[in-house]
Amino acid sequence: MVAFAAGGGDRGRKRVSRPSGETGSLLILAGAVLWGTTGTAQAFAPPGADPLSVGAVRIVIGGLALLAVAALRGELSGHRWPPLPVAVAACGIACYQPLFFAGVMKTGVALGTIVAIGSAPVAAGIIGAIFRGERPGRRWVAATALAVAGCALLVGGGGGVSVEATGVLLALGAGLSYGVYATATKVLLEDLPYTAVMGVAFGLGALLLSPVLLLSPPGWLADPRGAAVALELGLVATAAAYLLFARGLSAVPVSTAATLSLAEPLTAGLLGILVLGERPGAVSLAGAALLLGGLALAAREREAG
Repeated sequence: MVAFAAGGGDRGRKRVSRPSGETGSLLILAGAVLWGTTGTAQAFAPPGADPLSVGAVRIVIGGLALLAVAALRGELSGHRWPPLPVAVAACGIACYQPLFFAGVMKTGVALGTIVAIGSAPVAAGIIGAIFRGERPGRRWVAATALAVAGCALLVGGGGGVSVEATGVLLALGAGLSYGVYATATKVLLEDLPYTAVMGVAFGLGALLLSPVLLLSPPGWLADPRGAAVALELGLVATAAAYLLFARGLSAVPVSTAATLSLAEPLTAGLLGILVLGERPGAVSLAGAALLLGGLALAAREREAG
């Protein structure tokens, strides 16, 4: 509320329509379901599609698509863009991908995913409380605890978790990046159309992330299967998912949105069973049940402040 304020006060502020809190929660869940298709899509990528390259291509395609949607709707011009929230949102987007994939490579998929995704709601809750004055209630605390515990059991249920300090720190950085991005985006959504916010934030994020493609050239895009994977990741798991997320975020607190986003690993787990033929153990199934319970509780959290 202090550091991220857009400036200029409420005078002359253009009101942006928002969905109800219940609808906003459902939109965020829908976006998280689309995010959950990422792992399954990557499983079909051709050899040579390393995680850093895939992550960068995803953001570049998604950013261009989001800019195109905002441009077609005529929402890129005629707005006053507060530079600090825009820069913070773009940096959060650009930092998340390399930090997440580097963390996973250092400490393994299971622990890296648990730390990055599990820390995101906590980071978002703390940042939202400090900079926006949002005060998460007891229901959010209970929902987040259930969901994070469920996520840990779901992702780590297969065993093979090894702790590597550098990897854990990188994964924590990814969770923090998510919280920073979500908080800055929430500020922008108060005065600007959600399609414009996503287009500008992801367009700049893609620009910041593009040097990664020099380090990890995306030669795998020449393969038709690679191109199909890139389009799914960019258009569905990024552009469509983040439009749903942004529209929902305009109606719910940052902390609640981050908790609802934990539907992503649940979707990934279900797709692993249905599409990739994975067979989860009893621990993973118990984790899925806890995660579902946490999501159901979080979906009932009301807008704070």
